[in-house]
Amino acid sequence: MSPSGKPVPPRDSLTSEINKPDFRELDLGSPVSPLRSQPRGLTTTTTTTSSSSSSSSGSVTRHPPVIGRSGSVRVSQSGSSSGNLRTSQARSDSVTSNSQPLVSSSTQSSATSPATAANVLPTGNICPSGKIQLTGMTQSRSRSDVLGSGTGTYGHGSIMRGGGGSGVSPAKPVAPVTVGGSIRSSPAAMLGSDAEEVKRVGNEMYRKGLFGEALRLYDRAIALSPANAAYRSNRAAALTGLGRVGEAVKECEEALRLDPNYGRAHQRLASLLIRLGQADSARKHLCFLGKPSDPMELQKLEAVEKHMSKCADARRLGDWKAALMEVDAAIVSGADFSPQLVMCKVEALLKLHRLDAAHSKLLEVPKVEPFPASCSQSRFSGMACEAYTHFVKAQVEMALGRFENAVMAAEKASKLDPRSNEVAMLHNTVTLVARARVRGNDLYKSERYTEASSAYAEGLRLDPCNAILYCNRAACWFKLGMWERSIEDCNHALRFQPRYTKPLLRRAASNSKMERWAAAVSDYEALRKELPHDKEVAESLFHAQVALKKSRGEEVLNMEFGGEVEEVYSREQFKAAMNLPGVSVIHFSTASDHQCKQLSPFVDSLCTRYPSIHFLKVDIDKCQSIGNAENVRVVPTVKIYKNGTRVKEIVCPNKEVLEYSVRHYSS
Repeated sequence: MSPSGKPVPPRDSLTSEINKPDFRELDLGSPVSPLRSQPRGLTTTTTTTSSSSSSSSGSVTRHPPVIGRSGSVRVSQSGSSSGNLRTSQARSDSVTSNSQPLVSSSTQSSATSPATAANVLPTGNICPSGKIQLTGMTQSRSRSDVLGSGTGTYGHGSIMRGGGGSGVSPAKPVAPVTVGGSIRSSPAAMLGSDAEEVKRVGNEMYRKGLFGEALRLYDRAIALSPANAAYRSNRAAALTGLGRVGEAVKECEEALRLDPNYGRAHQRLASLLIRLGQADSARKHLCFLGKPSDPMELQKLEAVEKHMSKCADARRLGDWKAALMEVDAAIVSGADFSPQLVMCKVEALLKLHRLDAAHSKLLEVPKVEPFPASCSQSRFSGMACEAYTHFVKAQVEMALGRFENAVMAAEKASKLDPRSNEVAMLHNTVTLVARARVRGNDLYKSERYTEASSAYAEGLRLDPCNAILYCNRAACWFKLGMWERSIEDCNHALRFQPRYTKPLLRRAASNSKMERWAAAVSDYEALRKELPHDKEVAESLFHAQVALKKSRGEEVLNMEFGGEVEEVYSREQFKAAMNLPGVSVIHFSTASDHQCKQLSPFVDSLCTRYPSIHFLKVDIDKCQSIGNAENVRVVPTVKIYKNGTRVKEIVCPNKEVLEYSVRHYSS
């Protein structure tokens, strides 16, 4: 029990608040803050003093000191007075000495003379000078105690020792620091060298969510007391709050090295390992006493174990949709910082031919640095966890055509887990596929297209889902004039990577060679959506559209690609343009209008990007008759005609709406 009557909990007591630092209440029972003590050489005696004066009288009894936490000495005293103190008042002060005893044994006497009584005051009296005297003690001329003003290390009303001489040493000012955007006194600057007090303030920072400030304070406490396991555990809590889970695991392990029976560190480490998906290691720490220390954590652990086991089974069977579901369930159950679970999701997306989603998810894999040594030998789906990360990354890199990166990732996985057959097989496959691709590229550059196609075929035999190799072989078939086989390989590539533009371009070109104009136009239009500013694609689309119209027997008036916006000067010219077959876009404007000046360059760019459409512009200040006939009252106004019939009118259009309308009516 503390002197204030509050029970002091033991350090190893466990609570359910796993991710909070360990809190110990300090004794705040005395209104006077305790001074630091050096208990060596401390001698006290029981002194009874009675005095009588015109201002106060009574007796004060001193009891033997009580040694408290951190070596502080508590001296209880009771007294009564009729003047400055009430008769029923009792007060307990905590006082410590530096190197001298509080009361020498030679001072045991009864003060009865007036001269002696003048230097004796009741307990806690404050002299007019500000000095404090203790009952039964004469004033010291060499050192003086003063009542603190609340600055520096001590709170308001604290007793502070004076320096040498008769003067009073003032408290040193504390420079303000900025924490969380506001200026406040630095907790570290106000604490001194009491490790427990530093930890207490660190706990306060942690409660406020100031994890960085709490971490700095815990670091200072560790520097003051390196062998204290609780400080390491608290540091782990602050690191967890900052998302530095790998470092937090390391701190918990260090706390357990200092104190293997420290229950709170076992519990905190178990919680972190559950988040990392290390179920076996987590169970060992959660049940280090033979039974689980936290039933809720045990329930979370069992759920994570169940879903991770099902995930591994689904992966082994190649049921990638089930694997995705079990990964998500394990993450929701508590393994929310597990790299191997996220990598399993990446692998499942890749196997389901969702390369874009797999690549995006790869960027979201939690970074656990440094990777805990205790987790390096744990396994997921038959291979070391850290090796599995590089195993999946190698597959993604190869699918993206970054073969050199794939080889490096496979080599890392092989070094981390040389005993895994699955890792060894992937390493061998990636190496051979990369070689086949390099050989095929060299042969293609030498215009040896048949041999190049054979080299790419060798790579596809090892990796039959590689879109890059299919696309490269399609280029060989195109050069050899084998359009049908080129289209087949392009189809394979697009099945595995639907947004891969190279095979789409080669398929469009092959369809054009075979005069399949409708298919060619469809491919080029898809390319225009992916590459809206590619002029070569726009020109190819234009020629394919012209060829398609001719094949259908339609009249084609505009045979020139990349024409400019045609300016209309007369009503006859306007009527002729309006009745042209196909789509015509007419931009009504004035030279002085600011919005028209901003829109005109965009209309020019649309004319280049959609060469099959007729673009015209009318200045209604120059041709008022056209403006009146078309009832144009506000500029800019855009009207779209199709085969002589108006289908759309847009007043003051923005660029997105205008392009959408042009694209819609051009199809």
